Amino acid sequence: MSGDGGVMVDSWRLRIQHKTGFAYAGQVGSSYNEARMSPRNEPRQAVLDSRLEVWPSARTHRYEDYWGTQVTALDVHSPHDHLEVTATSTVETLPPGDLIEPGGGADWAQLAVPEHVDRWYELLLPTPRTALDEELTALAESIRGGHATPHAAALALCEQVRAEVAYAAGATGVQTDAVHAWRQRKGVCQDISHLVVGLLRSMGVPARYVSGYLHPTPSAQIGDDVVGQSHAWVEWWAGRWTAFDPTNGVPVGARHVVVGRGREYGDVPPLKGVYSGPANTGQSVEVTITRLR
Repeated sequence: MSGDGGVMVDSWRLRIQHKTGFAYAGQVGSSYNEARMSPRNEPRQAVLDSRLEVWPSARTHRYEDYWGTQVTALDVHSPHDHLEVTATSTVETLPPGDLIEPGGGADWAQLAVPEHVDRWYELLLPTPRTALDEELTALAESIRGGHATPHAAALALCEQVRAEVAYAAGATGVQTDAVHAWRQRKGVCQDISHLVVGLLRSMGVPARYVSGYLHPTPSAQIGDDVVGQSHAWVEWWAGRWTAFDPTNGVPVGARHVVVGRGREYGDVPPLKGVYSGPANTGQSVEVTITRLR
């Protein structure tokens, strides 16, 4: 695979530090939280080191949730006016593998057989953030009708959404849904991914929302710390799973690190919880990514 300027891109080694937490208006007696900030081992990435630190000290329990995401449950029972969680990971990633040709993969009839519909049923249903209105449903039907295969339609869909919905940092919040992002024609990666997932499902293509990290610089220098970001992209099933980043219009590659998958953002938030005490005055997020190799 060639990167910018025709330079061959091999595996990358990335160190990711993700700090996040909540501040409160006073002392909180106890809080119960779940962190989904630890990358997972899978064919395209290997986790070399991963640790999670919590302040104040907490009782932790790690498990894998229904969707296969690694979760660290945090219970804090000492009085505190803020909570800070820091996840630090070193991950080796690979460029995209063999991609399905635009006209290849399963056809529409194969996606519609009961075996496949039953297998991926939960990934064909709308969710609060991926539900469509009449305009978007009609758009999905139009794109489906114009392409011979689901994979070709999915690629065309990503291209059209990227052309019409501008990436705009801070334009939306985590509760924004696909319809709102489409109507204002701007959003962040979560919105663009929700929109693409909703349109794919409306076409009858199983789709899932992926949460992780993205190194922002294709030509990253070794050892340079950069301000990174939590990122979101999509995967669709057309005979096998294909991962694609619709915000940037590229296949998922060595700059991407997977943390979790689900139906939408609500299945994979980096940190969520409940507590007893005064009001939450805000959440902080800081991601630093370093290319080590």
